[in-house]
Amino acid sequence: MRIPPRVITLGGTAALLSAFLVGAPASAAVADPSPTSAAAYASSPAYAAASPYALLSVASVGSICYSDLPSQAHDTLDLIDAGGPFPYSQDGAVFQNREGVLPSKATGYYHEYTVVTPGSTTRGARRIVTGSAVQDYYTADHYVTFDLVDHGC
Repeated sequence: MRIPPRVITLGGTAALLSAFLVGAPASAAVADPSPTSAAAYASSPAYAAASPYALLSVASVGSICYSDLPSQAHDTLDLIDAGGPFPYSQDGAVFQNREGVLPSKATGYYHEYTVVTPGSTTRGARRIVTGSAVQDYYTADHYVTFDLVDHGC
């Protein structure tokens, strides 16, 4: 199994630094703050033709501070950074994003890892899903909703 490499983030400046190093204009690193951009897309024909999970995905990806994660998620993130060993053979497997909740990426972009659930005799429902672009997502409900982990708080 190939574990994707991880890079230490620089907090909120990482996107701007990345844009600067790649030569993209600084404005390319900043999301459109317009409150109508999501609404305009949601009413477009492209949105209507999208996955049946499209509406769910807009509402199902939030954010969470690293400090607000359960301690077991911290343990999982530490194991990912160390490259293992992982408690379950499925850890590090490619996450297919079949639910379409996370942003659409090529197969192999996302990998999933178990977050131990105290008292559970199975893997439980909690996972960390990593993206190749140093993104960590936490789900406590087995891929129904995700929170992008903010490592800066």
